[in-house]
Order: sequence, then structure tokens, then C-alpha cells
Amino acid sequence: MSQDSQDKFLSKTRYGILTTLEGDGSPVSVPVWFNWDGTAIRIFTGVKSAKVKRIWRDARVTLLVANHLDEGEAWVAFDGEAKIRSEGAVELLERLAAKYWDLSDPDRRATVDSWKSEPNELCVIELVPSKIRTQQD
Repeated sequence: MSQDSQDKFLSKTRYGILTTLEGDGSPVSVPVWFNWDGTAIRIFTGVKSAKVKRIWRDARVTLLVANHLDEGEAWVAFDGEAKIRSEGAVELLERLAAKYWDLSDPDRRATVDSWKSEPNELCVIELVPSKIRTQQD
């Protein structure tokens, strides 16, 4: 996939599949909201989430972003070691919630507001990839 194709692909709202490792090395994959700025992937989550615990134990991760069903097959995978950051979680939450949800929906807005009410319970998973793999048909 060319850089232009990759940028266009990643500019669309898509879920990422974050894969982390259990203590025995077995993979665990979960869908996540993410932000890619051309240098780093950032994901907000709870500081007590299982994925954060797994990253503290083993920082190796992959984030896979795949095509929608109505598109030709394509994907981008980001591999590397993640870091857990405390700063910027609320700002990232606000940006991603506006991207992934219709915040005029009162239930969605209430959920975001409840998350924001406990900023110390949020963190950012940051991945500056050591490798980016792509495929496009």
C-alpha cells in the first residue's frame, strides 16, 4: 500500500484490533478506538483495564486496522512496544468520542461525561510503531 493510500485508508473512522500478550505469551485481541497522527497510535482506556495490565507485563503489541465490508481487502498493522501515559487521556477521549459516536445522543453524551468525571482513572496507550505492515488488493 502506498503512503497516500495508507493515509487515505487511516483517515476513515475504523476500529483497531489491539493485540496484547498474556503472561504465558498467548495473544488477547480487543477492538479499540484509536488516533493515528502519522507518528504514534494513541488509545484511551481505564488505568485498571486488563489490556493495561498486560502491557505493563509485556509491552509488545500490534494494532490491526482493517477494511469495511463494502471495501476491497486492505489493512494496516502497527507493531511495536506500547507505553502507558497519564497525560492527555481526557482530551483524547473527547476527540475519539466525537469521531466514533454521535454525541447529540444523550446516552452517549452521558457516558462520555461519566468517563470524564474520573480523569485519574483514565490513561493513554501510546504506540510509536517499530514496524508498519500493509496490504491492499
